[in-house]
Amino acid sequence: MRELRFSPRRGVAVGDYAGLTRRAFLKTSAVAAGGLMLELSLPGAVRSASAQGAAAVPVVPSAFVHIAPDDTVTIQVNRLDFGQGVQTALPMLVAEELDCDWAKVRGELAPAADVYKDPMFGIQMTGGSGSIAHSWLQYRRIGATARAMLVAAAAQQWKVPAAQLRTEGGVVLGPNGQRATYGSLAARAQALPVPADVALKDPSAFRLLGKPTGRLDARAKSTGVPMYGMDFKLPNLKVAVVARPPVFGAKVKRFDAKAARAVKGVRDVLEIPDDRGGTAVAVIADGYWQAKTGRDALNATWDTSGVAHVDTTEQLAKFKELAKTPGIVAIDADVSGLKGAPKTLVAEYSFPYLAHAPMEPLNCTVQLSGGGAEVWTGTQFQTVDQAAIARTLDLKPEQVKLHTLMAGGGFGRRAVPTSDYGVEAAQVAKAWRAAGHREPVKVIWSREDDIHGGYYRPMYVHRAEIGLDAGGKVLAWNHTIVGQSILQGTPFEKMMVKNGIDGTSVEGVSGTPYAVPLRLTLHSPQVNVPVLWWRSVGNTHTAFVMETLIDELATNAGQDPVAYRYGLLGDKHPRHREALALAVERSGYGKTRLAQGQAWGVAVHESFDSVVAYVVVAEMREGVPRLVSVTAGVHCNFAVNPLTVAAQVEGAALMGLGTTLPGAAITMKDGEVEQSNFHQYIVARLTDMPAISVHIVGSGDAPTGMGEPGLPPLAPAYANAVFALTGKRVRALPFDLAKA
Repeated sequence: MRELRFSPRRGVAVGDYAGLTRRAFLKTSAVAAGGLMLELSLPGAVRSASAQGAAAVPVVPSAFVHIAPDDTVTIQVNRLDFGQGVQTALPMLVAEELDCDWAKVRGELAPAADVYKDPMFGIQMTGGSGSIAHSWLQYRRIGATARAMLVAAAAQQWKVPAAQLRTEGGVVLGPNGQRATYGSLAARAQALPVPADVALKDPSAFRLLGKPTGRLDARAKSTGVPMYGMDFKLPNLKVAVVARPPVFGAKVKRFDAKAARAVKGVRDVLEIPDDRGGTAVAVIADGYWQAKTGRDALNATWDTSGVAHVDTTEQLAKFKELAKTPGIVAIDADVSGLKGAPKTLVAEYSFPYLAHAPMEPLNCTVQLSGGGAEVWTGTQFQTVDQAAIARTLDLKPEQVKLHTLMAGGGFGRRAVPTSDYGVEAAQVAKAWRAAGHREPVKVIWSREDDIHGGYYRPMYVHRAEIGLDAGGKVLAWNHTIVGQSILQGTPFEKMMVKNGIDGTSVEGVSGTPYAVPLRLTLHSPQVNVPVLWWRSVGNTHTAFVMETLIDELATNAGQDPVAYRYGLLGDKHPRHREALALAVERSGYGKTRLAQGQAWGVAVHESFDSVVAYVVVAEMREGVPRLVSVTAGVHCNFAVNPLTVAAQVEGAALMGLGTTLPGAAITMKDGEVEQSNFHQYIVARLTDMPAISVHIVGSGDAPTGMGEPGLPPLAPAYANAVFALTGKRVRALPFDLAKA
């Protein structure tokens, strides 16, 4: 097992990689002014590099490379970068095969267009930890094709066979000392035929990929240069804030438009529909503060009749009762062993609604014109949002020019099937235009709007009944999950809901690597609360249940929790074993004596085709648990940029830790959300961050996802350490030891 290691204290070492897959490609066309612009399309049905052996998925992805006369290479990134670093990692794939000077590479976020669709999903989007996994071959082939065209241009210019030429650092070198920069060859190259096939580098020749590489935008971000949606401005831009119903789906009954218009700077007050069947009121002004002050003056009242008023305390009780009954069968197995088992373990778990709460709240700018609309926003769903905004404005998608802006976080909230915040901005712009105005409008959500705004990670309840023999061996495992479906009623339902089972609700249990006789059923009740994926989706709750139960079973069997996991994993899950072994080795688990009052905790979980194992150390301080250190073992196959992988694991670990903190829950009473800002909805902060080191298993296989897999195993590893310290099993998030 080769390892690629990362630690803030120890730096990085890169292991050997070999055996990377290659596949033929492609169809291209070239256009440019003053340089080489390369567009690549992959027509027909193809397979994602991360889905080898799966059913073919028809996609048409594209990317563009522009090489300017000054040798600057600008690479269009077909995703949203909202902190995960794809504006560096995707250009790395192109630059490696292009063999250019990395110091002259730039990454730009591409606008919405069919040519930028994800090769796997068939829409332009960022999610599912698929940016690198899905574009691994796509972007490398783009670079290799551009390089081949530049070499052909030099061969033509020097009248020598292309086979006698080589490239290095953005320069083509000839057999007789000839030398030509890519910038000087770009114009000639663009006029040449595009090769039908190209060879990719052998991994042994990689100079950039697999090496720790600083982000292209690091300096710009450190100096406030990047244009986020919140920063974006246009001449004569107006700002709108929206008064939304306090209960989802309610309608405005009355409001004082006169009082709002009396606020200096307020230009109009307009009623608009919302995406939940209700109505809202937009206040448009010269700036945010004027618009917010105008909204405060509305004194709106709401008609909440006819919509359910959710009370989360009552809902949790109902979910727990429902969990005692069988749901729709997701996995069938013989659980007759429960009857007469020498020992039975019954465990009930609960998880609250969670808000995404990105650091940059939602925002969207819309400019209408006679022939269409122009939109600027940070979106994870360019294709979906473009189409939804077009429908709202009675336009065709191609009449909506959507610009992708950098976003300050999202965690799924900027990928909404209803395109709620984009459609809302379009509704405001449409009403604004109908009222006779022509200026562009930016809709800005406050932090309170964002936390009240819906589309939460659903509430879930799990109930497991496990029959054990006298030695602690599992005889039968009956498992029921209760929680809203995030896919029902969305365009993804037909594709991702099978036989009534929302796969995102059961993932992490349904695909458990542990050899146990498991029967799994699901209830998906409908509730008047908008729900959505949240970083790592169903794994946010399923990993906690599975990894704390496995730990409890190890205790019942009188075995070490690591050894017990190895036994249940067997030989069929080598990546789990390697990730866990690496975390164990690097942490010193079982070898290092901890300080008095400290204890180990272990968990390992696979999500988005990557495996992350954590070995943590926790302690109690004045009756409150504290996470001291985290050692991560990661198996994500080939790590394109180890620094990015480490950053993703560190960030995900902190976010996972946040789910354990008291106050990390969205609650509702009489249909209204009770939290408003970070003083009530708790998120993890820098002061909560433990010491963390990340270690990556070396692999030559195509990369798997890393944006989300670091989150799920953190909370259960921590909970397992808390049990070792207190003897209390934590069965709910956030932690509440008084109820454990």
